[in-house]
Amino acid sequence: MARSDADSWDLASSVGATATMVATARAVASRGPQPLIDDPYAEPLVRAVGVDYFVKLLDGQITLEPGNSAMLAVMTDVMAVRTRFFDDFFLAARSPQAVILASGLDARAYRLSWPSGTVVYEIDQPEVIEFKTRTLAGLGATPATELRTVAVDLRDDWPAALREHGFDPGLPTAWIAEGLLIYLPPDAQDRLFDNITALSAPGSRLATEYHPDAGARIGASSARMSQEWRRHGLELDMADLFYEGERNPVVEYLQARGWDVDARSRPDMFAHYGRPFPTGEEVGESIEALRQSLAVTAVKK
Repeated sequence: MARSDADSWDLASSVGATATMVATARAVASRGPQPLIDDPYAEPLVRAVGVDYFVKLLDGQITLEPGNSAMLAVMTDVMAVRTRFFDDFFLAARSPQAVILASGLDARAYRLSWPSGTVVYEIDQPEVIEFKTRTLAGLGATPATELRTVAVDLRDDWPAALREHGFDPGLPTAWIAEGLLIYLPPDAQDRLFDNITALSAPGSRLATEYHPDAGARIGASSARMSQEWRRHGLELDMADLFYEGERNPVVEYLQARGWDVDARSRPDMFAHYGRPFPTGEEVGESIEALRQSLAVTAVKK
């Protein structure tokens, strides 16, 4: 089902299911010798959501066709590199406040070694926040630092909700918008960065990723993955979840609003973490889409 201005979701549908997909990739990436990441909560969270396709992937019960198998391997590698990038960003920022926008099944508040006194804010829809909090508590997991969950849709007045939970705009903050921008209309992307800028004291830091021509290019490259999902009973068309339309380039947009910005290509990020960037005809258009995407970090002046 295509997106609308008032749509909602849980972790088994629409945009919410992509959070479960990403957690599945993190769970697989955490296995094996010398994994790039270690997310012990990803697998139990995916199992608790209970989407049959993703659970079967964890259990090795689904045999993929050669091309789709390559796509799954690429997705796992991409999520491992992406997760490590955002993990390292938070650990290096050492800010007194951290905000995870559209947190989904992100468990960084539980698994990272946060500096003493850090307050982590997680923002997502109420049903998503409630499910993750309840499930992790049931696993006996406790946050590694002070965690304040903010149950609000990003289309609503989330800055006000954040302040109501004790957020102090006078303190430096580390922000991440991971896997988020392509699910926002172009004007909502601008509003997101405008709000972050307004809430950011000098020295605040931001990490995100930017995909030029996001909807068209990534939507086309996801068609084969969506077909594979439908073959196994998961009715989720990724192309319906993305917003097309011309976007303001993130680097220039942030620079114009007082941020010092650095951007690195996806192949550069793979090389930084000692991973070969995927190649081969099996993954087709998705490679070009990945090659064009940028890992962006910024510091508020």
